[in-house]
Amino acid sequence: MDRRIRLLDAALAVAIGAAVLAAACAASRPDALDLLLVAVGTLALAGHRWAPRAVLAVTTVSMLGYVVHAHPGGWAAFPVLAAVHTAARGGRRAWGVAAGTFFLAGYFTVLIVAAPGAQDTVERTLLLGWFLCAGVTGLIDKNWQAYLRQTEQRALDAERNREETALRRAGEERLRIARELHDSLTHSISIVKLQAGVAVHLARKRGSEVEPALLAIQEASGEAMRELRATLEVLRTDVVEPGTGLDRIDELVGRARAAGIDLSVTVTGVERPLPADVDRAAYRIVQEALTNVARHADRARTAIELVYGEHVLTVRVDDQGPGAPGDAVIAGTGLTGMGERVRALGGTLAAAPRPGFSVRVELPLQTSGTTV
Repeated sequence: MDRRIRLLDAALAVAIGAAVLAAACAASRPDALDLLLVAVGTLALAGHRWAPRAVLAVTTVSMLGYVVHAHPGGWAAFPVLAAVHTAARGGRRAWGVAAGTFFLAGYFTVLIVAAPGAQDTVERTLLLGWFLCAGVTGLIDKNWQAYLRQTEQRALDAERNREETALRRAGEERLRIARELHDSLTHSISIVKLQAGVAVHLARKRGSEVEPALLAIQEASGEAMRELRATLEVLRTDVVEPGTGLDRIDELVGRARAAGIDLSVTVTGVERPLPADVDRAAYRIVQEALTNVARHADRARTAIELVYGEHVLTVRVDDQGPGAPGDAVIAGTGLTGMGERVRALGGTLAAAPRPGFSVRVELPLQTSGTTV
C-alpha cells in the first residue's frame, strides 16, 4: 500500500509540474533557471506525506524564486497552493499560513514593482481567495479523514464486541453441555463400568475364564470415563475461570504430564504481564493444542515454545504424533475455536501436519490502543 501511495503522489507531482511548465512555455520563453525552479518546486510535492515541512519550504522558495526571476502570472502559485493544502490536511496549519504569507508577500512585491495598476487589486483578491480555499479545503479534508478513522475504529470496536459476545455465549453453551454430559452420560458410563467390573469379579471368583469382550468393555468404559472427565474439565474451566492466563501454564503442563504426555516448555524473551485477552487466548490455545495431542496424537512427545517479542507473542506447540507433511487437515471445533480467538485479536494462526503436527500462533501485544 505504501508503494502505491508513493507512486500516486509522484504521478500527481509530475502532472502538476507538466501543467506549470506548459503554462510557463505558453506565457514566455523560460530559460534553464526557470525550468529548474519549476521542476524542483513541483516535483518536491511527491514527498509531502513523509517530509511535509521540507516540501512546503522547498516548493514555496522555488516558486517564489521563479516569480522573482520570470514575473509569471498567478498560475505560478498553484504548486504552493497544493503544498499549503497538504500542510493543512496534515495538521500543520501554522506552517501553511506562514508559507502562504511569505509567498504572497513576495509575489505582490514583484507585481507592484513590475506592473503597477488597477489589475493588482483583482489579482491580489484572486490569490488571497485561492490560498484561503487551499487552507480551508485542507482542514475539511483533515476532518473528513479523522471522521473516517473514527468510523472505522467504531466498526472495529463493534466487531470486537460481537466477538466477545459470541465467546461469552459460547462459554455459556459449553457450561450447559458440561452439565448435560455430567448428568446423563457420566452416569451411564459409570453404570457400564461398574457392571463390567462386577461381572469380571464374579467370573474370577467362580474360577471361570473371563471373556475377552468383557475385559474390553471394562477397559473401554474406564478410558471413556477418563476422557469424559477431561472433557468436562476443559468445558468447565473455560467458563468458570475466565481469568486463566499464562501464569497458570505450569498447572496446565502438570495435568498434561499426569495424563501421559511427554512435555517440554521453552520460554524466550522477557516474560512480562500481557493484555488480559492476549494472556487468556494464549493459555487457551496451549490448552486446546494439548487436548488435541491427547486425543489425536496418542499422547506423543510435545514441545511448547513461548516467545515474548517486542510487539508480538508467539505460541508454538509441536508434537511428534503420526502426522506427515501433505496430510489433510479437518478443522474440528478445536482448531475452529483457535482461529476465532486469534482473529478476534488481530493475530495469525498456522496449523499443519509435519512429522507430527504443529500449531503456531502470533498475537499482537496491542489491544484497545495500549501497547505492552
